[in-house]
Parts: sequence; C-alpha cells; structure tokens
Amino acid sequence: MKLMEQKHLALLEEAERRAVAPTDNLRACFELLALAGAIDRDCAARLAPHRLSEGKFVLLFLLHGQSEGLSPHELADRAGVTRATITGLLDGLERDGFIARRSGLEDRRKIAVVLTDLGRKTAHELFDEHAKWIAALFAGFGADERSTLNGFLQRIRRNLDTGPADTPRPETRT
Repeated sequence: MKLMEQKHLALLEEAERRAVAPTDNLRACFELLALAGAIDRDCAARLAPHRLSEGKFVLLFLLHGQSEGLSPHELADRAGVTRATITGLLDGLERDGFIARRSGLEDRRKIAVVLTDLGRKTAHELFDEHAKWIAALFAGFGADERSTLNGFLQRIRRNLDTGPADTPRPETRT
C-alpha cells in the first residue's frame, strides 16, 4: 500500500536532508493528503461508469426531491461553485439525459432545473451505493475511534484556519 505520493517522498527526503525541523508532522500531512487523493480517485472511478463526476453527482442530490426544481444560481450557491462552473455541469447533465431545463411559469426568463426520470432513478440508486461505500471506508471503527478521528481533523482545520503565531499568513487579494 502506497502511503505517500512520490512528490511528497521527495519533499520529505529534502526536509530530512536539511534538518530544518522534525519531519513527523510533514509525514503525517503527506499521508493525509495521499489518503484524500486515493479517496477522490476511488470516488471518481465509482461515478465514471454512470457518466458522472463528483460535481455532477452533487447536483443530482441537490435536485432530488425538488419537484419544482432549482434555478442555476440556487444550485451554484448550494453546491459552492461559481455560476460559470454550474453552467458546464448542467450542460453535461442535460446532454446525458439526467436533467431538463424548464422556463418558469410566472417569469419565462427564469430557468428551473429538474431531474428527468433517468436523473431521479440514478440519484436514488447512487445515494444508497455511495453511502455504503463511505460506510465501508470506516469499517471496524468504533464510535470512540470515529469521535477521536473527528477531533483530530477538526484540530487540523482550526490550525489551518488560524495558523501558528510564528508562521506568516499568505496575503489574499480581494
């Protein structure tokens, strides 16, 4: 089992060579990144036979149960993507028969995106399949272990958000 990608191994070796700091935290970060990448790749491989990406998959579930549909800007907001990105995702879903765009009854300028029969069926089947796959990733973990893992991940997130006091935060442009 590959714990780290080659690029991370090279960075780790260089950090060890330079002896700039203990490398235990670097190693843990690189292993976490490799795990996240492996999960992403497995998810993509599971969705590909259905002609879906993760982004398209999310939209199917946002639309599932929305009989009146949602507007493209509502979908973009709920999925956390730009309106430009949502257009491409919707174009692909429409081309593959998962969704339809309908003009609004009250205002024909407004568009509602709705699932087709194929979209509803696929969303229903894939939700169950996806939920079982995610559950299997944590097979053998007890409630206490999951709670501990969640606590560790939340601590890393807080450290990422605040950063250590001695590390300058990168400037962001607005």
